[in-house]
Amino acid sequence: MLLEIAIGDAYGAGFEFCPREKIVLGNTLEQYVPHGLGIAAGHYTDDTQMSIAVAEVLLADSDYSGNAFADAYVRCYKRDQRQGYARGLQGLLDLCRDGADLRERISPESRRNGAAMRSVPLGLIADKNLLAQAAREQAMVTHNTVEGILSSHVVALMSHALLYDKARLAELPDLILKITGFVLRDDWHDEVECDALQTLHAVNTALQANRCMSTLLLDCVNFGGDVDSVAAIAMGLASLAPEYVVDIPGSLLSGLELGQFGSSYLRQLDVALAQRYPVLGLQLQRQP
Repeated sequence: MLLEIAIGDAYGAGFEFCPREKIVLGNTLEQYVPHGLGIAAGHYTDDTQMSIAVAEVLLADSDYSGNAFADAYVRCYKRDQRQGYARGLQGLLDLCRDGADLRERISPESRRNGAAMRSVPLGLIADKNLLAQAAREQAMVTHNTVEGILSSHVVALMSHALLYDKARLAELPDLILKITGFVLRDDWHDEVECDALQTLHAVNTALQANRCMSTLLLDCVNFGGDVDSVAAIAMGLASLAPEYVVDIPGSLLSGLELGQFGSSYLRQLDVALAQRYPVLGLQLQRQP
């Protein structure tokens, strides 16, 4: 789960809001490419780091409170400061001592996709009422808006449906509609802004159109715009779907960053999640 999120994030980061020409020439899956603002090739961004923070809250068996999530966001950033965050949030994280400090300083009125991008691990929560609570609490820390909270809930429910309900990919939009009333589109074709609802539509469009992780990655990047968030969510969900063929190119597996919180750490965290949430076990056996 987290490994695939990171691969989608790191690959997409090289094409985030880049000129269309770069996508046409470079979106080949042959290698990671650097981000134009200085993120090294193969390095993941805030999408993965905040997903790690959510996973660590789940492993701590906490009460899924906003305070627990806020503490995790600050802790993960402080121990491994990296680029990719929205400028305002990164500035706050640089200043804050802990989650309480973050919550005191932040104005959480964003309708962007930051709450959605870190929500795939929330699908591990078996009880749907607790899942909804966790999605709301984690979103409210930074995105206390209708769009922010809804986007987190939708991604978490898609993850949950694949894990616990063994849902087919084609069934996901109806399941989401029944629970949330939100209509997931499968015909998105425009560039994706840093927008919660656009991101949901792009993720669903790419997920429904593909059954191989390689072509899924290509399609996520081909949208243009905030493609690292789209790819991170879509790859995380695809890792939970038996319908998806795991054909991530070896160059992307070997090229993902190493280091203390790199690929080895992500694999270890996935194993720890599978031990805590056995429903993840079968999917983890498919991990490359």
